[in-house]
Amino acid sequence: MCGIIGIVGAEDVADRLLDGLRRLEYRGYDSAGIATVVGGHIERRRAQGKLVNLAKVLAAEPLPGTTGIAHTRWATHGAPTTSNAHPHATEEVAVVHNGIIENFKALRDELIGRGRVFTSETDTEVVAHLVSELIEQGAEPADAVAQVLPRLHGAFALAVLFRKHPDLLIGARLGSPLVVGYGEGETYLGSDALALAPLTQRIAYLDEGDWVVVTRDGAQVFDKDNVPVERAVTLSGVSGAMIDKGNHRHFMLKEIYEQPVVVAQTLRSYVRRIDDQVSLPIPDFDLSAIRRVTIVACGTSFYAGMVAKYWFEQFARMPVDLDVASEFRYRAPVMEPEGGLALFISQSGETADTLAALRHARAEGQKIAVVVNVPTSSMAREADLLLPSHAGPEIGVASTKAFTCQLAVLAALVANVARAKGRLTPEEEKDIVRHLSEAPSAINQALAQDEAVQALAPLIVPARDVLYLGRGTDYPLALEGALKLKEISYIHAEGYAAGEMKHGPIALIDEAVPVIVIAPSGPLFEKTVSNMQEVQARGGKVVLISDEDGIAAAGEGCLATLALPKVHPLIAPMVYAVPVQLLAYHVAVIKGTDVDQPRNLAKSVTVE
Repeated sequence: MCGIIGIVGAEDVADRLLDGLRRLEYRGYDSAGIATVVGGHIERRRAQGKLVNLAKVLAAEPLPGTTGIAHTRWATHGAPTTSNAHPHATEEVAVVHNGIIENFKALRDELIGRGRVFTSETDTEVVAHLVSELIEQGAEPADAVAQVLPRLHGAFALAVLFRKHPDLLIGARLGSPLVVGYGEGETYLGSDALALAPLTQRIAYLDEGDWVVVTRDGAQVFDKDNVPVERAVTLSGVSGAMIDKGNHRHFMLKEIYEQPVVVAQTLRSYVRRIDDQVSLPIPDFDLSAIRRVTIVACGTSFYAGMVAKYWFEQFARMPVDLDVASEFRYRAPVMEPEGGLALFISQSGETADTLAALRHARAEGQKIAVVVNVPTSSMAREADLLLPSHAGPEIGVASTKAFTCQLAVLAALVANVARAKGRLTPEEEKDIVRHLSEAPSAINQALAQDEAVQALAPLIVPARDVLYLGRGTDYPLALEGALKLKEISYIHAEGYAAGEMKHGPIALIDEAVPVIVIAPSGPLFEKTVSNMQEVQARGGKVVLISDEDGIAAAGEGCLATLALPKVHPLIAPMVYAVPVQLLAYHVAVIKGTDVDQPRNLAKSVTVE
């Protein structure tokens, strides 16, 4: 979600802070700002909207200073205005903040009662006032922060700048990531390694509850009990080059087209063609002891988990619970004290709801498996079984390649569990390996239909509502297709299990509501076609996505058809994800929406 970068440097830092924010644009934001210490006082430059607006402010009013903090904000408390943009400041301190201070109202009322004057609607400003009060009373910066942190309830990453200490920053994290970067005569703070990549490769990840005092000479980390601790310095491996769109118009389109390569990369980590086996990065994890799986995720990752539920039940014959992360803890789930595996799926590995659910499951005695695209993330570091999805950086807010790579990892995990449980013969495992190995080529064939999808898009653009239908693992694909269309084109769309149409949603059908039917030929094809014909009988305009056999059998009377390669049901979700992604993309392009950074959305959601 929001992005943080801080520099304690030897020369003016504003330009580098702005460059760091540009590297964090993918996270989603609606305002931005920078603060430095100049001539013994704090100076700020802030702007509503995109970073180009902040760049214009800086061009008109340059900002000197060798120590500074910068932030891209995704609005939670208060509208996305300049006055609500970070950094928030008093005369003594400036603060940037990712996350949410849940008890901010009580703290704000307390501070107002003591005469403090607020200039924003945000929760963050209470942190600035709390620290400032103690500084004004004579406290040293580290002592002030140490006293304030226990008063803050919620999730946060903080960076604090001090008027009287122009060569000092203090950072803190609780439920939201923060990293320290080490340079030559400079030290840095960032919300992730990508923000710091042009500055340094030497980084340390703060643990939960840590806070850190940063100077030019280095950093001293303290744990939640204010005890000095050491955190390992590692090489991030993140390129300092700005990630660009190449020859593609948008990051989303580039990432859609990267899927054959990144799915192949991911499968290479899990599939051994030499002996036709599926392997895991940690082979000594006792999968045979698992008796029940609980899958927890949000958004697109949740739909990947839905597909995995079908696979676990089909191949491993295991009971599986599936939960939206934001609901998981609050329904008091009953979890197996022995043999329970809790599986968490996340692109960023920092999603607040999913991370909180992970910690709840840990407290309930579950073994923790994590499918994540960022192997240095909080979830990855807290997992018993880490399953990286090697999608590479995903910049577009609407997830595409991360989704198909998650499916590849989950298929490998299911095969391993099935083998460990004695549910998979060597011949069946060879079949799975063969089909998974066919996935990159089949995805590439699906991408060859891009022009056909582009030609189809104008038929969808005028719609106010769109329905997606599917059965079996095509049902999660229907939900995912509807989500993509909503996210980037702002057209209302819903996905349904095809058999559920006649239980209510069929009342919505008329000639103005396009219905996207996902129906590869196979054991569920005839059932889905029957539901499709119910739609057509009521004047609904159907777009059928199937293979040539399916289209030949059922394509008559459709508004349009889209032919994909004929594939095994195991890899169909990876292949059929492509046209629903492309359809959402081309509809959004025609409508002129912001494809890569759609309104109100953020890439990594670090508040509950």
